[in-house]
Amino acid sequence: MGPLVPYIISNEFNLVIALIIGFFFGFVLEQAGFSSTKKLVGLFYGYDFTVLRVFFTAGVTAMVGVLLFYHYGILDISIIYINPTFLRSAIVGGAIMGLGFIMGGFCPGTSVCAAAIGKMDAMLFVLGSFIGVFAFAESYPLIKDFYLADAMDPVTMFEMLGMSRLAFAIVLTFVAVFAFVATWFVEMKVRKQPARVSKTRGLRYSVAALLPFVVIAIVAFLPGRQEIIQNKIAEAQRQKECVFYEISADELANEIIHNYYKINVIDVRTPAEYEQFHLPMAMNIPIDDITNRKWEMVFNQDVKTNIFYAGDSLSVRMACLKSRFVGDAKNLILTETAAEFKTMFYDLEQPDLATASKQEINEYNYRSNAIREMRQLVDALKNIGQPVVREVEVASGGC
Repeated sequence: MGPLVPYIISNEFNLVIALIIGFFFGFVLEQAGFSSTKKLVGLFYGYDFTVLRVFFTAGVTAMVGVLLFYHYGILDISIIYINPTFLRSAIVGGAIMGLGFIMGGFCPGTSVCAAAIGKMDAMLFVLGSFIGVFAFAESYPLIKDFYLADAMDPVTMFEMLGMSRLAFAIVLTFVAVFAFVATWFVEMKVRKQPARVSKTRGLRYSVAALLPFVVIAIVAFLPGRQEIIQNKIAEAQRQKECVFYEISADELANEIIHNYYKINVIDVRTPAEYEQFHLPMAMNIPIDDITNRKWEMVFNQDVKTNIFYAGDSLSVRMACLKSRFVGDAKNLILTETAAEFKTMFYDLEQPDLATASKQEINEYNYRSNAIREMRQLVDALKNIGQPVVREVEVASGGC
């Protein structure tokens, strides 16, 4: 469930859902006959291709589901773990597993499924699996060089074929449909049965075959999350509905000093510009990253007010506008740019007391006190101004 955590599924509920899914997965496997060696090895003898069809169904369903969820911003595919490829050991390991599948009648998953309902041959198969794992671990130093040979790092088929994700999805779906039809004819010939299908069943199969193509078409032709947000922004600009609530630099300084816990000061410039200079207590969320889901908690809350600033007035308004379509937090924009704020507070020059007006002297006194208090606050609180960000890491592992 990793790619859906923590945005859709909480960390606490993750293992509970995994347990429930695992239970029903085993139940469906058993009900589909995958605890029967006769059905499983039928793939190799041509009389039952259920295993192939189930694997293709699972693969295509997962593929189009990932494409659809990614298209609408529900799933972050960058954190999906991809097993690194070691070509030589993968070929040899696949051959060993295939031989074991033919001889034992089970694959690792189906052996556990059959063992769970009390089949002795499956229990022995599971025991053999553990012995094999132990033997591999003990002999690893001897075979390490062979095992790690031809390392290709994590690779995907569409990248190796030089295709886009959508193009590969279409090709794989066509291959799956062809495999379904071809293996059905092979089954009927081996069983010496007429290759006929009722109209009702044929219609049902046709609808099932079309569904993945419909999903792929949705991903290909309908706007995704980023496009939807951009279209909403463009429409708001076109309808002249862009109303921005502003805050001056002096007002912001007062808020930072007295109400820092009620605001998020957001710098939407590049990380390099942020590192060169940023306002006290500010966090860096580049304008292009505002729609990134890791910042969802900042923009989709009603506890703190978000105050945006940038290097120019257009960028800060665009950032504020973007945030409106990401969440429902209260948003303000700083009327001054980052450079102007720096000039007003950090590069403050004392006026000539003989010629300066009372207002200029008051401004100098206020700003010099404000910058001193803001520096003291930053030193005292350190990173307290930074929000808790949901950082997601790619979990290692895999089947």
